[in-house]
Parts: sequence; C-alpha cells; structure tokens
Amino acid sequence: MPKYTQPRKTWAYSNDFKVKAVNLSYQEGIKVRQVAEALDIHPFMLSRWRKEFRDGKLKADGQRRVTVTKKKKVPTSKQLSDVARLKKENAKLKQENELLKKWQRYLAEQHQSDLDSSKDTDI
Repeated sequence: MPKYTQPRKTWAYSNDFKVKAVNLSYQEGIKVRQVAEALDIHPFMLSRWRKEFRDGKLKADGQRRVTVTKKKKVPTSKQLSDVARLKKENAKLKQENELLKKWQRYLAEQHQSDLDSSKDTDI
C-alpha cells in the first residue's frame, strides 16, 4: 500500500453552504442522498449538518436558524394591463385559428366534391 507523503486534504465548508444544503434536503420529495450526491459530499456529513441545524449549533449570518419563505410578488398595474392585453390578443388569435380551420375544411370539401363530380362525368 502506498504511503501518503502529504496530509490528506480536508474541505472546510462555510456555514452558509451548510445551511443551504440542509434547506435543500428539507424540501419535499428530495432525499438526503440526492442532495449529497448533487453537492459531492458524503450523505453522513449532510445528516450531521441537519442534526446540528436542528440543535441550533449551525448558524448562518448570526441567525439561529435560517427560514426560507417565499415572498409573494404583487403585480404592478402595468403588468396587469399587459396580461389583460395578452389575454385579449390570445382570444383573438384563437378565434382566427378556428376560422381558418373551418375555411380549410370547407375548401377540402369543395375539392372533394369537384373530384367526385368529375368522376361522374367521365363514366
């Protein structure tokens, strides 16, 4: 077995990284193993970070725990008017599309009837 001439490299992760990894692992439908593989760390290490986070030993930016909250964005009046305009335009385009489909069916029927009538006269 070869001898190591230099000491093994140990990685030092920041508390912010640890807290983000823990928050990822607490998301619904995601397993600790998946997060660990994605971050290229050992699952046991992530489990230890999760325990430290639960015990309050793991802090980020001076907080006991980091909460992940989703802020609801309030749409502005310009955005609302743009949405209303786009909805109207979408409805108009759907109507035009339906009209074109009907026209295409009508032309196909006319073409078919012309073909049928030409066969009757040839016989």
